[in-house]
Amino acid sequence: MRPVSSAEEVGALLSRSDSSGRRRRSSPVQSASPRPVGCGCGGPRRQSSFRDDVGHAASETYLVTRLTFSLLQYLGLPVRRSIVYGEQPRNRLDLYIPKDINRPCPVVAFVTGGAWIIGYKAWGSLLGRRLAERGIIVACIDYRNFPQGTIGDMVSDASQGISYVCNNIASYGGDPNRIYLVGQSAGAHIAACALIEQAVKESSGQSISWSVTQIKAYFGLSGGYNMHSLVDHFHERGLNRSIFFSIMEGEESLSRYSPEIVVKQSSSQTIALLPPIVLMHGTEDYSIPSSASQTFADVLQQAGAQAKLQLYEGKTHTDIFIQDPLRGGRDPLVEDVLSIIHVDDEITQEKIALAPAPRRLVFEWQLQLARETMETTELSVMESKQN
Repeated sequence: MRPVSSAEEVGALLSRSDSSGRRRRSSPVQSASPRPVGCGCGGPRRQSSFRDDVGHAASETYLVTRLTFSLLQYLGLPVRRSIVYGEQPRNRLDLYIPKDINRPCPVVAFVTGGAWIIGYKAWGSLLGRRLAERGIIVACIDYRNFPQGTIGDMVSDASQGISYVCNNIASYGGDPNRIYLVGQSAGAHIAACALIEQAVKESSGQSISWSVTQIKAYFGLSGGYNMHSLVDHFHERGLNRSIFFSIMEGEESLSRYSPEIVVKQSSSQTIALLPPIVLMHGTEDYSIPSSASQTFADVLQQAGAQAKLQLYEGKTHTDIFIQDPLRGGRDPLVEDVLSIIHVDDEITQEKIALAPAPRRLVFEWQLQLARETMETTELSVMESKQN
């Protein structure tokens, strides 16, 4: 498949009928174009609200999601969509399954990001495709977003999704003894909360539906793990302090939902149950600074947990998760994840080494344009908040 070469072709992809043959309704993206910073438009400048910001982000997310699904459908990757794992409306997950399964496959349970507000399971489609191409089943877990739910609901949903994967993945060709937990951005925070909460329950003898010992390793991509230290940072980036406190169930709950603090307060029995933890972060990440992963890695190591920090020089919040997979080739994050998942599987390692590199999905100028658009939108939002 050649890269999508123009805006017209993108539009053509997005305008295709859905799987039921019905024409989809117009995308809200058409009205979501960011206004350039310093625009000399007539009339008073409209104050940007958090609702407006979320609306823009949701529209852009919708576009990326539709395009990604269209690409995946075109490429023929097997996907089992919206498998029910619980009773809540968002309790669904998508399974990305390798084309040829000759033996039980390792499994990744993935919790997507989205600032706790606009997360959606389809955000993991690129990662799902890359890993499924290399013999790994990927379960992208959806969960309630704010205001449909608060952080406690999100952690509960993620934990229930992980439980479903642990207890049912064998029926889809997965190996229940090789399950890896991955979270990105807000999803890294939610997944870490779920993992550590489960370790606390298990070490204290509480009833559980899945065991931390079933998780071979946890990968945290571009995450934040101390909510106290990120309040001001998020506020300056546009996530209003009062909204953030509402998401986190009040300022008094920040410690409870800060994995870094919970680890400091946990018993040695709880820490001993944790799997190896790998924290991955771009050094040019301004959405969540890489120091968040650095500090959490230090705290984990001091507590006696197995923890490793992997920094990617010059990479932003989305580079390692979105742009690099779109570029094709062997992107660093996926290769690092694979090196751990397949560490004891020499046959698979050899097959991967001999396999052709993944194809580029879009041209570089499109990625650069997307980055510039995001930066312009962010600057515009920040400027409007200061006026």
